[in-house]
Amino acid sequence: MTAPLVCTLAEARARAASSADAPALAALLRASGDEAVCILEARPGLDWLETPHARGWLAGAEQPREAFVQRVEAALARGFVAADALILAKMTGPHALPLLSWGEQEPRPQRTPAAPRRLDLYAIVDSARRMQQVLDAGVRTVQLRIKTPAVPDAAWHAMLREEVAVSIAAARAAGAELFVNDHWRLARELGAGGVHLGQEDLLALGDAGRAELLGSGMALGISSHSLWELCRARALSPRYIACGPVWPTVTKDMPWVPQGLDNLAWWVHAAGAPVTAIGGILGPAEVQAAARTGTDGVCIVRGLGDDPRQTLPAFDAALQAGRGELLGVIPAWPHPSLPPPP
Repeated sequence: MTAPLVCTLAEARARAASSADAPALAALLRASGDEAVCILEARPGLDWLETPHARGWLAGAEQPREAFVQRVEAALARGFVAADALILAKMTGPHALPLLSWGEQEPRPQRTPAAPRRLDLYAIVDSARRMQQVLDAGVRTVQLRIKTPAVPDAAWHAMLREEVAVSIAAARAAGAELFVNDHWRLARELGAGGVHLGQEDLLALGDAGRAELLGSGMALGISSHSLWELCRARALSPRYIACGPVWPTVTKDMPWVPQGLDNLAWWVHAAGAPVTAIGGILGPAEVQAAARTGTDGVCIVRGLGDDPRQTLPAFDAALQAGRGELLGVIPAWPHPSLPPPP
């Protein structure tokens, strides 16, 4: 892959023959042939990153330019795409991640409140009936994930409202944390305590929508699959950040290389927020292995089977066993989570 253009604001303006601000300059430079651009110190303490995978303000300690470029090239040689290579170059230590904005608004993280409890076993369900099953079995962290059809009609919206309302009531009665996937405005209206959103959904909200979401007071869970997604998630001070897929999964068709236990352990130490493992976790063996990394929670989508009351004890025992045998060595650096670029 071609190395990104790394330049100062003055150099970018001369190269683009424009006095525009950094985001506009980077767009001009990409349109003229530079595949990726990083404008150093475009604002005090902020670099502007513009790549095929991510764009935004990168906040962190100022780096000597020559050393920064060398670290970018070293990360590219290890197979990282430009967005992740630039983030790795910005780091001042193995787990010292910078922040990345979601757009042109500078990243201003809120103070992360103390987590009320560990996430532990985290069940993902698709109905209020299944929600009640896992609650009755003893699960106390649940995500209700009901995907929107291509053409939702009035009957579907009525069903969704009923499912979310019943699930909120059931979780509250059980003293469980519920995260409603995607449908955050409905969740807020019905009094949910938490929501989970993917990165594309959060990007689509724009700055105003994200501010509205954060202002709702609901606990926020965010998916992450790469370093740039992890850095963006950190900027919203979430209740947790999901790291996945840890192992290959058929639940979703995704481009990501499995994170493995090494990246999961790295996420746990670098995220600055509770991390939950997701992807390919089907049995107690995977739960125990994931728990050894120190992850706050372990997501199970299909593994609990038809009768969670029968299967949950083995999963819970595996979680506790893994937490009793934490990894002694944490990877200093992650591996790429996308296939090597051509």
